[in-house]
Order: sequence, then structure tokens, then C-alpha cells
Amino acid sequence: MDKKEEFLNRLRETFKVEATERMQVLTTSLMELEKTTNTARRKELIEILFREVHSLKGSARSVDFSSIELICQSLESVFHAIKDGSLDLTPALFDMLHNVNETIGNLIASSDSRTSDISEIVQSLNNWVAGDALMEHQEKKSGLIAPEKKEPPPLAEMQNSIQENRGTVAEITFNPAVDTDELPDQEGDSEPSKSSRMDTVRISTAKLNALFLQAEEMLSIKQTLDQRLTDLKEIGAELEQKEKGWNKILPEIHRIQKSSSSGNGRNGCEQTDFHPEELIKFHQDHSTRLKVLNQRLNKLRKSIEQNRNSFGRLIDDHLDDMKKALMLPFSSLLDIFPKLVRDLSRDLKKDVELVSSGEKIEIDRRILEEMKDPLIHLLRNCIDHGIEKPDERVRLGKPPCAVVTLSISHVTGNQIEILVSDDGAGIDLESVKTVVVKRGIVSKKEAMHISPQELLSMIFRSEVTTSPMITDLSGRGLGLAIAREKVEKLGGQITVESVLHTRTTFRILLPTTLSTFRGVLIQVSERMFVLPAVNVERVLEIAPKDILTVENKEMISLSGKAVCLVWLVDVLGLPRIEKPGKSVRSFPAAIVGHKNERAALVVDEVLHEQVMLVKQLGRQLKRVRNIEGVTILGSGKVVPILSVPDLMKSVQETAGISKHSFQAEEKQKKQKSILVVEDSITSRMLLQNILESAGYEVKTAVDGIDAFTSLRTDQFDLVVSDIEMPRMNGFDLTAKIRSDSNLSALPVVLVTSLSSREDREHGIDAGANAYIVKSNFDQSNLLGVIKKLI
Repeated sequence: MDKKEEFLNRLRETFKVEATERMQVLTTSLMELEKTTNTARRKELIEILFREVHSLKGSARSVDFSSIELICQSLESVFHAIKDGSLDLTPALFDMLHNVNETIGNLIASSDSRTSDISEIVQSLNNWVAGDALMEHQEKKSGLIAPEKKEPPPLAEMQNSIQENRGTVAEITFNPAVDTDELPDQEGDSEPSKSSRMDTVRISTAKLNALFLQAEEMLSIKQTLDQRLTDLKEIGAELEQKEKGWNKILPEIHRIQKSSSSGNGRNGCEQTDFHPEELIKFHQDHSTRLKVLNQRLNKLRKSIEQNRNSFGRLIDDHLDDMKKALMLPFSSLLDIFPKLVRDLSRDLKKDVELVSSGEKIEIDRRILEEMKDPLIHLLRNCIDHGIEKPDERVRLGKPPCAVVTLSISHVTGNQIEILVSDDGAGIDLESVKTVVVKRGIVSKKEAMHISPQELLSMIFRSEVTTSPMITDLSGRGLGLAIAREKVEKLGGQITVESVLHTRTTFRILLPTTLSTFRGVLIQVSERMFVLPAVNVERVLEIAPKDILTVENKEMISLSGKAVCLVWLVDVLGLPRIEKPGKSVRSFPAAIVGHKNERAALVVDEVLHEQVMLVKQLGRQLKRVRNIEGVTILGSGKVVPILSVPDLMKSVQETAGISKHSFQAEEKQKKQKSILVVEDSITSRMLLQNILESAGYEVKTAVDGIDAFTSLRTDQFDLVVSDIEMPRMNGFDLTAKIRSDSNLSALPVVLVTSLSSREDREHGIDAGANAYIVKSNFDQSNLLGVIKKLI
């Protein structure tokens, strides 16, 4: 490739950026022109469109994009005719203009400079101008014979005309040293284009991303300084301890000196080589050196601390500035949606208006790019599924024109909220329930008890759709699943609210920037790991008594809901390292969540949360289960970052298979045997469940005789009994226990509905240790009484 061709390619790349911006202005202005009825504003918009097309034509000419130049020349004629009033704005004309815009956009994107594919468009534009001019002439010359319609010049003739009129403008001196931004405006444009403003500079996103990554890498310097500062503090503390210990020796040396100077003969110091004066001098010199060393160390520590603060502030400021450089207003994304909504509504023969707000709010460009597809999916969903046909809306008492609202607002300093809502038919929960049962996501029995909000959340699952047919727009059940996946990948959340026949609102929470990764550092089996902070809901201590067993799986109750409990050491397949002799009273655990799933992961220790840099695994380790990447701590230690989606799958496989020995040991210590005597099966099961959950071994009996038989054959630590039972009541059972020499010391608790004073006294007389009335029954009260008795 010679220098001339290389420079032309550079020019064309610059042209594509500028042309894309101009096309955005054209599309936005055209959409507003179609909606507005204000005459003054219409004139302004027509002038803007005319100027933008004129400038685009000149730019296309300078880089030899004759196809775009040719379309713009004809488009200029159309806008000129609109300006002088010879061409009326009609829906058909707007459709034509939108199609032309789309064609130009495709040509820009494909860098297609051919003209053979655009002859029909140019001809159509010329026909519009010529046809409407003829109609105007006929109206002015009413009653006269219309003049012969003048045919537009052939395409080949127009091309020749363009080549002839280019003159010296087309003769570009290809000098690689000349910057493209210094090229003069084409066709004598006096108004500079937006792309050449002096307060902006063009830089590729790849370079910006590289700079941002370099800024993030500087965080490791900050973390290393933190670690070195910690090391120095530890050394200083150790030196202080040594100095204190050394100073404690001085009184002992003085005592030895005094003893030596007062002694004589064999015990005198003159009979030995030991000289206390030399020892005292050595001690003083050593103490002085320790003090000097400590002072130098403190000075060094303060200096490093100052450097750390200065560098830390500079690094943080630099990183913040780089984040701001990657920020773009939402308007750069929202500008494409009016045209999208217009085209979709026309294709579906619906009348829809898009109302947007919050366009000036800025967000990370990378998030903006990733959110384009999810928002398109949501808007398609609203228009295709949510919005009714105009006649149906009128029948329901709604205005024929539906409204789709897209609003952006700040929630917190680093979080924004996107609302996509429509005033359409809403979501039919019964239809959703039918689909999820049919797909096998839930059983018919589970579907009967599922809450409306849980049912709504299932529309984000793959292949869940209530559309009766598959179209090129929707019906496959993938759009919302893709939207949720994208949002959660960005560290956000998406939820939906709906009222049947009234409205549907999708709510998206997103961070404003793809900030540096924050992780929770944990220790498992003497190894360190990192849990992504965004997935950690909370950290808590779990006591063995809080652990329940449901269907052979360990669970804990959290906010009224059962959460699966697993030991992370088992999930990761690491060896257990038990610490003998250590009394375990509680276990630290992290509650992690992903999508609609939660799990409690028991760890050895939760260290702290900090900002970290994520390092991806190499190609050789591209896919390691449960591992998302690694980070390097300030100490230089490489620590794996756990993948929460993988962990949730591993939790399902591990739950129920492995139970920790600590829990078993605790249960063995607490395991006491209780006999529950109750004729009502409901009350019997309730008491059994309460006591087993508290860690007791429970056996049941249906009346006094059955209970006394069990007491003769098995050993129990306590009896919990009802009073009113067939064959032998609770009073008689208690008296029989007290009269038996082998059972007389066995504690008995009476739990009954009999609440009179006489009944209480009867129970005490029979020998009961406690009397609990069912009307005032509280399980904590029962467990407290039992704990005191055994």
C-alpha cells in the first residue's frame, strides 16, 4: 500500500466518525420534525437537516465516497423543495426520508463507495421533487394545460456532472505529515463541523481502554505501599518490645554490680573474669543503638506514610479522571430509540410514542455499549407484547396512542436507575404460570403456592414466553433472559412490576462506572480466596444450634427463608484441617447470592474487604471450575477469585452429601433423649419438631400406658406430657413415674390446655417439675424450662 492510498484510508476512517455523528443529528432532527407542529421549530429543523446533508455531501466528496455524495445531492434537492414550500411533508415522504437515512448509514458502516446499488434511491428522491413541483405548478395555473413534466437527469449524467464540478477540490495532496483535522472545510462551509471543534479530540476507544487499564494497574503500587507500611509498623513494634525487655535487665545488672563490689575472697569479682562495669557500658551502648534505630525506623515509616498518602491521592485522582474520560451521556444511546420505536410500531400497526428523560446523565461508555441490546429487547417486548392495537385500546377506554417511557435517574452517587414502562396490557400471571409448568421449571403443586413476584421473576428465564407465536421480533423467550444476563454481568439488577390491563415497568439498577473490583478476602483450609463483594449479601456467625436439617440438607433460617448451608472447604474439594482441642461455638459464614439463589458458605475466617485488580487466567487455564480469575495482594501473594455462578452449581451438588464434623460433635455433646407423650398427632409432631430442631433426640407415645412401657425399655432424660389422654392421663403417668424407684428422679413437664388453679395444684401434687399451659405456649419458654431441668 503506497502513501497516497494509506492517507486516503486514514481520511476515510476520520470521515466515518464524522459522518456517523452527522447521521445521528439527521435521524434525531427528522424524528422531531415528524412530531412537532410548531411552525417556527419546523423551519429550524428543516434548516438543520439541509445544512447537515450539505456538509455530509462535501465530506463524502473529499474522500471519494461518490455513492453517499450522490444521495446527499438528491436529498439536498428534497430539503430545498421543502424549504421553499414546493414539497409538502407527508407520512409517505417521512418514510422515504427515514429509508434514505438508513441506506446512508449502511454505506458509511460498510465503506461502500459503489453507486450501482443506490440508483433507485436517487431516482425516487428526484421523482419526489419533480412530481410535487409539477402539482404546485398546476395549482397555480389552474385551468391551463399543464406543462410537460420535465424528467430528472439520468443517473450517469448526474455522476458525470459531479466529476466535472469537483475541480481542484478532488485534487488532494496526499501528505502523510498533514493531520486530517487540519483539512479545510469543504465547499466553503463557514460554520465549522461539530467533529472539528477545538475543545475536543478524537481518540480510539482501544487507546482509552489501554490507558484505563494502566491507571488500574497503578493501584498495585498503592497496595504495595500499604503492605510495606504495615511491615514497618510491625518491625517498629517489635523493636519497642525488645527495647523494653532490654531495659528491664539494667536493674539486675546494678544488683550484680552491688553484690560483686561488696563481696570478697572466692565470691568477689576479682577472682573472676566478670566485670559488671563492662556489662553496664555494653547495655548503655546497645540501648542507645536501639533508640537510634527506632528513631530512624519511625522517620522512615513517616516518610513512606507521606509518600503513600501522596501517591495514593494521585493514583485515585488519576483513576477517577480516567473513569470520567470513559463517561458518556445517555443521549448518545437514547438517540437511536425514537427511530426504533417508530419503525416497530408501524410494522405492527400500532400507535406508540416514546417519552424519554435523563439523557444528560453520564455513565461508563462500556456499560452504555453493553446496555444497548438489553434496552432494545425491552422496548421490543413493550411494543410487541405489551401494547394493544389502537382499536383494542379504545375499547378498553385508553387513548389510541400508547406511551412507552424510558427514564434514567440517579439513585446514589455510584448507581443509576433505568425505568422502561408501557401503559399496555400488563403481564398475565396465569399465562406465565402455565408456561413455567409446561417447561418443567416448577411442578403444578409448587405453582399453586408460588407468589406473584416470584412468578414475575420467571419471565427472565430462557424459553419462558407468553407469546402465542414466534415472529422475527419475539416469541422465543430469549430476549428477557439475555437482558438479565447482560445487566447482572455489569453488576446490576433487573426486576419487573406489572398490573394487568394497566402497565408494566422494568426497573434496572446499574453502577455508573465499571469500577475497580471489590472483593472480600476469606481463609479456607489455610488458603486465601476472594469472594466478589457484589455477590456477598452479608457476613455472620452461625452457631451449631442454628443449623437445621431439611430433606437431608443443612439449612439456616434467614429473614424467614431457608438458605442452604455448605462448608466452602467441601465445595472446593480441599482437605479439612481440624484444630484439636479447640472449642467451636460458632462458624463465620458469607451469604452469597446469584440471580434468585442464595447460599451460606461457612469459612475459616473472613479477613477484610478491599479494592483489587482482577487478573485473568491464561489460555491454559481458561476454564477452571469455581475460579473466575486471580488477584495479587500488596504482599505479592497470588489469591484466586471465586466464581459465584460456578459456586452455586457446586453447592447444589455438595449439599446433603457432606456435613461438618463440628456440628456432629456439638450434637453429640448436647444430645439428650426426651419422651413426648401426646394423643393429638398435630401437637405431637409440633413438639417433636421443636425439640429435634433444638438438638434433642425425641421419641413419642400416644398415651400414658404407651409412655410408661417405653420408659421401662429405653432411657430418657426428660418427659414432656399432655394431661388429657385415653387409658392413662398425664397426672397418673407422673404419679406412676414418681412411685417407681428407677424413674423417680426423671424430670416431667406437663404441657396442657387445663389452666385452672386446681389443675396446677394437681400437677404439682403428682410430682411434675413444670406446668405449661398451651394457651400461653411459647417454644422458647419450653426450651428454657427443659434446659434448666437437664
